[in-house]
Formats: sequence, C-alpha cells, structure tokens
Amino acid sequence: MKAVTWHGKRDIRVDTVPDPKLVEPTDAVVRITSTGICGSDLHLYEVLGAFIDEGDILGHEPMGVVEEVGSGVTNLKPGDRVVVPFNISCGHCFMCDRGLQSQCETTQVTDRGKGAALLGYTKLYGQVPGGQAEYLRVPQAQYGPIKVPDGPPDERFVYLSDVVPTAWQAVDYANIPEGGTVVVFGLGPIGQFCCRIAKLRGAGKVIGIDLVPERLAKAAAAGVITFDTREHKYLGDLIRETTGGRGADSVIDAVGMEAHGAPIGRMAQNLVALLPDPIGAKITEKAAIDRLSVLYAAIDCVRRGGTISLSGVYGGMVDPLPMMDLFDKQITLRMGQANVRRWIDDIMPLITDSADPLGVEGFATHKMPLKDAPHAYEIFQKKKDGAVKILLEPSAA
Repeated sequence: MKAVTWHGKRDIRVDTVPDPKLVEPTDAVVRITSTGICGSDLHLYEVLGAFIDEGDILGHEPMGVVEEVGSGVTNLKPGDRVVVPFNISCGHCFMCDRGLQSQCETTQVTDRGKGAALLGYTKLYGQVPGGQAEYLRVPQAQYGPIKVPDGPPDERFVYLSDVVPTAWQAVDYANIPEGGTVVVFGLGPIGQFCCRIAKLRGAGKVIGIDLVPERLAKAAAAGVITFDTREHKYLGDLIRETTGGRGADSVIDAVGMEAHGAPIGRMAQNLVALLPDPIGAKITEKAAIDRLSVLYAAIDCVRRGGTISLSGVYGGMVDPLPMMDLFDKQITLRMGQANVRRWIDDIMPLITDSADPLGVEGFATHKMPLKDAPHAYEIFQKKKDGAVKILLEPSAA
C-alpha cells in the first residue's frame, strides 16, 4: 500500500509499504477514505525528529471502511463505516472507566512514562503506524472505532477522530460561565472549533487571537471577535479593555510548543534538532524548552480566579513558568490529550444534525490525494495557499 512516511526534518514522502495485517484478536483493518493533517503532525515535521524513525507512518485523524476484524471484535463487521480516535484505548481499565481514555492503562507506554498509545505519533506513544495511508491496522478495535452512518460525506465525520473532541474537551475544561468571556489563542482547526463550540455552549463573548489572515477571516465569519497579534502588542491590556478591566473568565491555548514570538525557545528547539537522535532525545526528555509566549499571554489575559485550558501540545521539562502570577491570580489550569471516546455521545447529535451547527462540512480548505502529502505538509507548515485544514484522500487520483 501507499503511506505517508517520515524521513527527516521537513522530509515527508509517500512510500510503498507492506499492507497491515491482523496481529491481535482485538485488531481491525480499515481501508482509509479520508485522513487529516493535524497541527501536531507539524511537531514531527519540525522539532520531534529524535523520537521517530525513518519510514515511520504518520497520521492520527483517519476514517474509512472496515475490511477485516479479529475474533475479539464483535461490535464491527466488514463494510462498517468508522472514524478512528487518535488515542488507542481499551474501554474497560481503571482510566477508561473514569473517562480518561488518553491515559488507558492497557495501552500506556510505561517504558517511556507516557499515557495511552497514539496512532502515528513517535516512540514516546508506542510507535504505532499511523492513518495517513491506504489501510490502517486499528488496535483495541473492540472499543475505539466509532461507527457512523452511510450517506453524508466523510467531512461530516472525520473530525471526530481528533479535532472536534479535542476542542470540546478544551471548552469543557475552560469552565466558561454562562454568558462569560473566553479568549482562544490560535485559530487553527482546534481553535476554530473551540470558538464555535464555546458559542454553542453559552459563552457570551468569544475572542479569537491569531496572526494568519485566513484563520482570522474564518473565525470572524463564524461570529468570533478577532484580534491580529501583529496589530496589538499588549494583548493583556486589550483584553482587559474589552472585559471591564478584569480580563477573560477563561482562556484556551490552542497553540502549544511552537508558538510564534518565542525566539529563545525556537532557537533551542532548532539546536536540539541538529544533534544525533539519541542525544537529542535525551535532551528533549530531560531539558526541553517550549515556546511559551502564548501561555504567558494567556496568564496575562485571564481574570483573577479564572481558568486556562491547554489543548496545544507541550513537551518541555524545564519550562520557566511564572508561578508567582499563577498563584497570585488564583488561576485554575487544566490540560491534557483529548479523551476522544468520552465526548462522542455529547458531540454526535451535532454532527448528525442536518443543520450542521458546528459547520464541519466545508471546513477543510484543501482536499488532496495521498500522493500530494509532501506538498500538503509544506503549505500547511508555511501557512501558504490559505491552508487552514487539509484532508488527504487515499483513493483520489
């Protein structure tokens, strides 16, 4: 089969690799019909090369049709249309029973001290082949895959793999009071859906912050108040001016470790990327530094007693946090990988509603054949050609 594989920093290729096979009784094989490129994939493209091997298959936002199931999978059959969550969870362990599927004890990568295994996401999370491919082996298929109805286009459902549950959790964790104000940093796909979900769930004022014109325009079209960071130097003062001097009730950081405006952190990441992988991996695990400009801005913008919700991925071990400000302002901080399965029952009625209240259909700015993945990664990483969300379609010519 054809699959998107990693070969080095900014070196993504489409290779011919062996077809996946059933390994465990709880496996399924899915023929992929649509698969997204996530902002987290760009971390692999840019800064996390020490934890990935040449030829590893990328991607964790797939959906498709079941081709084959193991003897332990009784809830699926060939021909079923499914979305595959990015975290691999069993559904019956201590953590899954508590709605913490991203910490599943059955698939935890204990030798790395990490939570549940993830599709297509480095040695830190199990080095499981990803879903940017023609076919995917799905572990724990007795629980993970989400059956969806035939008929509507893939774009109606594919974001259930990651984007919409991640945004839903970010909003839930943000604890926005009814009629309150939330600021969303980063208007990529997660941030866009954070804004839409926050409005749907009763936020009075939703403010989106970014520096990419296409992203700002997309959010504004959904009724979001937008601020361009290139035009506003002191964001904390700006937010306080619009909130009666207090600051926002809640702030969502949908950016993470590669934030713009953090030159020292970027320089450190780039220097580590130049080292041999074993050395770079050890430094990243023990002494990594993230670009924290957005987190600092979030702490500044949130009101006293407010909540910051982190959905952007961070990986630093020695990040300098302003603990005095966090303590003095009595800020609640919530974060973590999305527990995808936990939120599906809440989200599915919105996804299947013919009115499409979240605006999932038409959300993708680009749909491209799998063979064009190298170009897709480049324009997404460089924010060219208006690329906000890209879906790869393995069956497209």
